[in-house]
Amino acid sequence: MQAHSGCRRRVTVLGSFTLTTDGATVPLGVDSRRLVAYLAVHPRPQERSSLAADLWPGVPAGAAARMLADAVAAVDVPELFAEDDDETAPMALAADVEVDLADAMGLVRAMPEIPTNHDPDIALLSADILPGWTAPWIAVERERFRQLRLHAIEERSLRLSSAGRFDEAVAMAQTAVQTAPSRESARRALIEAHLAQGNIAAAVAEYDDYQELLRSSVGGPAPSGLEALFPPSPAWPVLRARRPMPRSAVQLPGLRSVRGAAAPGSRRLVAGGSVPGTSTR
Repeated sequence: MQAHSGCRRRVTVLGSFTLTTDGATVPLGVDSRRLVAYLAVHPRPQERSSLAADLWPGVPAGAAARMLADAVAAVDVPELFAEDDDETAPMALAADVEVDLADAMGLVRAMPEIPTNHDPDIALLSADILPGWTAPWIAVERERFRQLRLHAIEERSLRLSSAGRFDEAVAMAQTAVQTAPSRESARRALIEAHLAQGNIAAAVAEYDDYQELLRSSVGGPAPSGLEALFPPSPAWPVLRARRPMPRSAVQLPGLRSVRGAAAPGSRRLVAGGSVPGTSTR
């Protein structure tokens, strides 16, 4: 069958599944949708027996093979699959089918080489693979992509800080923290961006928030090594933001918490000495 000239076919698996041809959504049955999604997530040709076993686990091999054949026949999109006259040959999407995950992986690989004075569109790195789908093969690839994209974002934040683009570094690291709040390396990147920016209060607040998250999730603070990011006092003073300090608030060397004239329950960290207007003993 001849492909239509200029026909653009695209599969998306980040955030949700869609198959489009020239921008128009193609409706698919459940089995056909799972098949196309699998091939979009696994770009290399897939042996049909393994493909059928992954898509229909627990189904006898013969029945799974028939279900695979039916799913292929139900996809009414010319040349969506790589052409091969042998119906037992490995399966893959055609080389000219666009896949958003492939675009995202290309961006992940390119990030270390993109100059810091250029701003790549990281929207492709903001979503998981098929959230809500529970098949084991999806879970594996979802976690793999999640780790790769978070690492790329964190490294980009550090490079932006080194280049003096502190606001952009903070925004980049915040993306990683929002995606994975309990990920220590994401918090580290954000704290380092705040410190590089000179916003020490924000850095300490971020540390506090992370410790409070650990306390609420695991029942107590966990050693993280993030304290080492902060320079020792009295090299710098920290003015605590006007908000109640969580129980896990960081106590850094040479800093002591005091109660000032601010709102009841608020505290400030100062470097040594006393707070103006208070007495010492």
